[in-house]
Amino acid sequence: MDVLILVLICVTIGVFGQLFMKTGMDSIVKSMGSVNLKDLFSPKITTIVFQKYVFIGIVLYIFASIIWLAVLSKAELSFAYPLIGIGYIFTSIFAWFFFKENLTLIRFLGILLICSGVYLIVLKV
Repeated sequence: MDVLILVLICVTIGVFGQLFMKTGMDSIVKSMGSVNLKDLFSPKITTIVFQKYVFIGIVLYIFASIIWLAVLSKAELSFAYPLIGIGYIFTSIFAWFFFKENLTLIRFLGILLICSGVYLIVLKV
C-alpha cells in the first residue's frame, strides 16, 4: 500500500506540473507565438524555461521524479509504471475543466480504458 500512496503523490505532483506548464505555454504563445522544436535549441529556451508557470511545472516534475525513485526502490517497474496512467486521467479532466479543452466521447472512452487497465494492475495488491 505504501507504494500506491507514493505513486499517487508522484502522479498528483506530475499532473500539477503539466497544468502549470500548459498555463505558462499559453502565456508564451500569446506573447511570441507557438514554439517549434528549433526554438528549444535557441536562445528562446531561456525565455520559455524561466516563464514563471513553466518553471514551476518543471520544478514539480523534478520533485515527482525524486519521489518516483522511491517508488522504483519498492516496486517492480512493470507494476509501477502503468500506474502513471492515472495521471492521464486527471490531466485530461483538469484540462477540460481549466482550459476548456475538448473531452470528446472517444477521449472519454480512452480514459475509461485507462481506468480499467489501472484497476487490473492493482487488483492483486
